Amino acid sequence: MSGRTPSRARPERTCVGCRERAGKGELLRTVVIEDACVPDVRGTLPGRGAYVHPATVCVDQAVRRKAFPRALRVPGPLDVKALRRYVEQAQGCSTAAESST
Repeated sequence: MSGRTPSRARPERTCVGCRERAGKGELLRTVVIEDACVPDVRGTLPGRGAYVHPATVCVDQAVRRKAFPRALRVPGPLDVKALRRYVEQAQGCSTAAESST
């Protein structure tokens, strides 16, 4: 026996907000486009990516700690309005779905 687990290993990433490790599928990839930090939902946009939980708490922590510019290796602050809007809409959809059940 090789010592490997029978299930396939899934890639893990670290949330830049709360610094917790999670499966790549549980986190939202973000990239920089023209000095703005935007969500990369499909994970196919070019460039360096940073991962964050799709929760306003983690996004706020990452902004407060200035983690996005550091993780994405860009100078200066980034505009995170598009990312916030996406996360708020995603949370709104999930809470609406939970309350309707």
